[in-house]
Amino acid sequence: GTFRALRAFRTFASGATSPGYPAGRVMLVESPAKAKKIQEFLGEQCRVLASYGHVRDLPPKTGSVDPSGGFEMRWEALQHAHKHVRALEDVMRGDASTELLLATDPDREGEAISWHVLALLKERGIVAGNVRRVTFTEITKEAVLGAMNAPREIDE
Repeated sequence: GTFRALRAFRTFASGATSPGYPAGRVMLVESPAKAKKIQEFLGEQCRVLASYGHVRDLPPKTGSVDPSGGFEMRWEALQHAHKHVRALEDVMRGDASTELLLATDPDREGEAISWHVLALLKERGIVAGNVRRVTFTEITKEAVLGAMNAPREIDE
């Protein structure tokens, strides 16, 4: 049950080969409740984590857009997101070939969250490739597995 999943996650997050979750597939969703439900569906085939919503935003004061740099946006990680992104980093560090499935909601906001998570991981040197976007409109085993079998790239 929960103890086995926690032990398997700790082993997996440390980079060791785990008898629980295979080193190779991680799914990120927005909500911890969704993560828990989807983890029940997927069992040990995939580790499911939650971003807890947005992970970056523009700073609230001036300087969030650089006019001299082609109007480039200057994003900053949200304070509440640090530990959730760190948990994902820990899992991804274990194996460079790990496949990351970004399964945030299938709307513009979900696409933006996926984009920002990927950008943060790239900035920190965690993800080189093997990142795919999956979407589903219902939390059922069939919908999740169907989405995992039809991944796509992130809309930028």
